[in-house]
Amino acid sequence: QQTTAGTDHLITVTTQPTVSIITPTFRRPVETVELLENLRQQTVLPLELILVDGASPEETATEKAVTPVLPTLPFPCHYVRHGGGTAIQRNVGIQKARGNLLALIDDYIRLEPDFLAQMVKVFAGDAEQRIGGVTGFRTNQHFDPNVQRWRWYRRLHFFSTYEPGRYDYASGYPINVLLQAPFSGVREVDFMTTSCTVWRREVFESGLSFDPFFRDYGMLEDAHFALRARRRWRLLLNGDARCVHLQSPNGRVNRRRLGYKCVVNYYFVFADIVRPLTWLHQWRFWRFQAFELFRVLSSAVRRWRWTDAQEFCGRIEGMLAVARGVVPKPQ
Repeated sequence: QQTTAGTDHLITVTTQPTVSIITPTFRRPVETVELLENLRQQTVLPLELILVDGASPEETATEKAVTPVLPTLPFPCHYVRHGGGTAIQRNVGIQKARGNLLALIDDYIRLEPDFLAQMVKVFAGDAEQRIGGVTGFRTNQHFDPNVQRWRWYRRLHFFSTYEPGRYDYASGYPINVLLQAPFSGVREVDFMTTSCTVWRREVFESGLSFDPFFRDYGMLEDAHFALRARRRWRLLLNGDARCVHLQSPNGRVNRRRLGYKCVVNYYFVFADIVRPLTWLHQWRFWRFQAFELFRVLSSAVRRWRWTDAQEFCGRIEGMLAVARGVVPKPQ
């Protein structure tokens, strides 16, 4: 809301927030078309959708699938080809976006009809413009904090906090926001997912972007970005902006690569957000990593699952990479 002075009175001009949606996709033509159909049902329509396809030029399945749908949408959709992984793709989409609110919505997310309306409402009520980002609530992924793994985390006192959405600055571990039970209203968090989050444009204009370290399969690039943004802005979880997180077998990385990133990416974020790392930071980080390695190995032996064995090997490779100094130092 802006107020301008006239000759003998004040004129108040209300600026309606505009929302640009940025969606990275990779080899998911069916899911992408379903997302387009989902977005047309929003009670507050986006200004535009920027769809960034990470597939190679020879792979045309997604482009062919969405082309017939685009003219029927009640908002423009800009189709862009750019690879490099979700972090890089989001940066590309953000640079092209025109809205004053930028919604990062992944292709496997299905929003409830009032999702954008609930987000706009929160930003509209922020007269001081201190809120940098708001993330939605994934209704189908909440899990009980008393599951065996988390009981062991508490018994062994791995973390200094167990509050969902908070970052444990002592050990470098983000406490899973999916531990948050359903609620109404908003609550403060330290980090946010990129799958269903709306950011204020000024956050990106301040010079922040997704770090190019997080190339190919993304892991923790969202937490890293949010933790840097939180140094200046408030971040919120909106319990009334609900969505569903679907599972897709397409465009996934294998468990060995996943295990590798569970070590390397977490260490990279820890080293950047909490600097310098003391010997106590290092001790807490590696103590937890050792437990996770043991947990995955136990699962591989007990269940005879090849995927667990792959993750175990990936974690070993990640630990060796950090020990050798392969992980670049954050800028």
